[in-house]
Amino acid sequence: MKADVTLADLPLRPELVGEEPYGAPQLDVPVRLNVNENPFPPSPHVRQEMADAVVATACEVNRYPDREAWALRQALAAYLGHGVTPEMVWAANGSNEVMVHVLSAFGGPGRSVLSFTPTYSMYPEYARNTHTTYLTAPRRPDHTLDAALVMDAIAEHDPTVVVITTPNNPTGTPTPLDVIGDVLAGTDAIVVVDEAYQEFSHDPDATSLTLLPEHGNLVVSRTMSKAFAFAGGRLGYLAANPAIVDALRIVRLPYHLSAQTQALALVALANAGEMLGQVDVLRRVRDEALFRLPAMGVEVVPSDANFCLFGRFADRHDVWQRLLDRGVLVRETGPAGYLRVSAGTPEEMERFYAALAEVLAEGAPREKGES
Repeated sequence: MKADVTLADLPLRPELVGEEPYGAPQLDVPVRLNVNENPFPPSPHVRQEMADAVVATACEVNRYPDREAWALRQALAAYLGHGVTPEMVWAANGSNEVMVHVLSAFGGPGRSVLSFTPTYSMYPEYARNTHTTYLTAPRRPDHTLDAALVMDAIAEHDPTVVVITTPNNPTGTPTPLDVIGDVLAGTDAIVVVDEAYQEFSHDPDATSLTLLPEHGNLVVSRTMSKAFAFAGGRLGYLAANPAIVDALRIVRLPYHLSAQTQALALVALANAGEMLGQVDVLRRVRDEALFRLPAMGVEVVPSDANFCLFGRFADRHDVWQRLLDRGVLVRETGPAGYLRVSAGTPEEMERFYAALAEVLAEGAPREKGES
C-alpha cells in the first residue's frame, strides 16, 4: 500500500464509509453552553484532594489498577442508596462506555436496540459499533412516552434492548415511574433507563433505582459528568441485577478504568455534597430560562434537565452562527428548528440572553408548528 494512504484507500467497514466522528464543537469562546456541562469547577479544597490522590496513584503507576474497581463501586452504591449494593454497580469511562458494554453483552449481530426519538444522538453509534440493529419509534408530539406507545413498539420490533432516556436528551422530558414499571413488567428485554440528568430533575428521588428490587431486566445508567461537575474525569456507571453486571464484566476490556480515574472519582464521591452543591443553582437557572425565553418571543420545551430547547427558527444554523459571532456557543441539535442551551452560571446566561435579544432584534424568521 502506498505511503500517502487516505481513508478511502483503507479496508474500512462498509457501514463506516462516509461517517463523521461524533462530537459537539469545542470552540474557545467566552460563553460555552453547548454540551450540558456543570459550569462550576470543584473548590480549591477538592482540587487539592484530587491532586494528592493522583500523586498517590503515581507511586504504583507501574502496576495495573484494580480491574474490578471495587472501592469505586462501593462508593457509587453508597451514593445511589435505594438498597443498591456494590455487586449491582458497574463503572466505565463515561456512560458512553457503559452503553457499549451493555450492547456488547446483550446486542450484536441479529439483535436490536430500540429507542424513542428525538433522543440522544450517540445511541445509533453505540449500536453500529457493536453490530446491533438500531430501531426507533417516535415519541408523542409533546416528546413524552406512555406505556402503550412503548409496548406497541416492542411488540412491533421485538428488540433485545430497550432504551428509555429520562430526562430525555435533547428535550429534557421526563418519563413517569409508572410508565417504566409497566414496560418492565411487560417485556423480557433488557430495559436501560438512562438517567444521566436525574439529579437536575424536579423530583430527583423519583428514580428507576426504586424499581430494581422488582425487575431483573432493569438497568439504570448514570454519569458523573453532569451534576458532579466531573466531565473531564470520564466516569459513567449503572445499577442493575448482579447477573447483568457479571455479563458486562465478560465484555469489558482488561483494566478499562485507570487508577487515576478511579482515584479522582473516589475523591468526588467523598465530597458529593460539595460537588453537587450548585445543582440547585442550575435548576433555578433552567427554570428561569423556561420563563424568560418565551417572554422574549421564542418557544421552549419544558425540561427536567440542565438544558432546554428553544426555537423554532426557519434557519436554526443561522441563529446558532449569529450567537457564536457574539461569543455564545449553544448546540444545534434536536427537532427541526430548535437550538439547545445548557444551564450556565447566572453571568453566562445573561450574556446568552443579551446575545439572543440582539439576534432576534436583527430578525430571525420563526417556524410554526407543534413542539
